Amino acid sequence: MGTGKSSLGRMLAERWKRPFLDTDALIEQQIKMGIREFFEKNGEAAFRALERECIEQWLPADGAVISCGGGLPVPEGMIERLKARGVIVCLFANPETILRRTASSTHRPLLLSEDPLGRITSLLAQREPFYMRAGPGILTDGRGFPDLVSAVERIYVREAKTWLARH
Repeated sequence: MGTGKSSLGRMLAERWKRPFLDTDALIEQQIKMGIREFFEKNGEAAFRALERECIEQWLPADGAVISCGGGLPVPEGMIERLKARGVIVCLFANPETILRRTASSTHRPLLLSEDPLGRITSLLAQREPFYMRAGPGILTDGRGFPDLVSAVERIYVREAKTWLARH
């Protein structure tokens, strides 16, 4: 969260003339409530099950730029499901940057904490090994979107060749 996935994804989709999809938004459409409310009523495990369903059933077969929620690659088997769907590029930012970028957000249930910076640091420590296995990463701190678009495009060109050879 707060790494620029949605903003960068929209830019890339527009540039590549592809649809843009955000898994969190798709889930909210399906459940007809906000993620925060769903978390409060049903818990994180139920939300992770919805993310799995989203990846397996709600996404188009190909051709879309997809922004995945930050915890989506963590549950068993999700990295493999994502890799089967296409090229993955992980976006990173340091905890202070993430806190600054998400400070005004009210829909991030995992940051409802008396110590949001500590919570962000803890989440990153837990999730980073999964992100590192998922695909190439880009640090977004202090970088403008034109630079990030170029970086993702370079990775995509390289990784798409490998992905196509496997599928």
